[in-house]
Amino acid sequence: MVDAATAGRRERKKAATRAAILEAATTLFLARGFDAVTVREIADAADVSPKTVFTHFPHKEALVFSDEGERRDHLVAAVSGRMTGTSISDALKAHYLSEIAALRSEPQSRILALMEETPALVDYAEKMWLRQEEALAAAITQEFALEEPSEEIRFYVRFALQIQLMAIREPDPAAAIDAGFHLLDKGWAPYEAGGRQAQPQGS
Repeated sequence: MVDAATAGRRERKKAATRAAILEAATTLFLARGFDAVTVREIADAADVSPKTVFTHFPHKEALVFSDEGERRDHLVAAVSGRMTGTSISDALKAHYLSEIAALRSEPQSRILALMEETPALVDYAEKMWLRQEEALAAAITQEFALEEPSEEIRFYVRFALQIQLMAIREPDPAAAIDAGFHLLDKGWAPYEAGGRQAQPQGS
């Protein structure tokens, strides 16, 4: 049986290897561009094998977007942890603006510039973001005390995620986000209010 100390050392070693690969990849991508850098070069710079790179990151694009799990958790927390009296849409609007502001500030702005000049990264980033649909729908479904997400929830989540994708390309993301949710809330706000009224007292 592997003892806790040995397991801890292994986890620390894995984390250190992952960090070294990410640092090497980021340095090379920013210096030369995403398409010009090979996985072999990243592996050499991190002093690991290409196989080890793919063990930690199944796709080359994942080296740029290594925080998918964190982004999903933050998105869900924006809804499930919002202040009493704050609508789901208002919580998402605030979250989107915070995310976009972070992307446009250093050091993330350099990654954003790299992404915008690389079609493969734009495609990967959009697909990664839309993969959060199930997690966000589950959070809203739980809040409404439903066993399965309704069609309204599914449509709301899909459209709400698209708003962020459109806003990030706009010079005034706040205006784009407001416009998107203004349209979406015409149908969603009455549904959300009805969902609250349908919940048992104390829920």
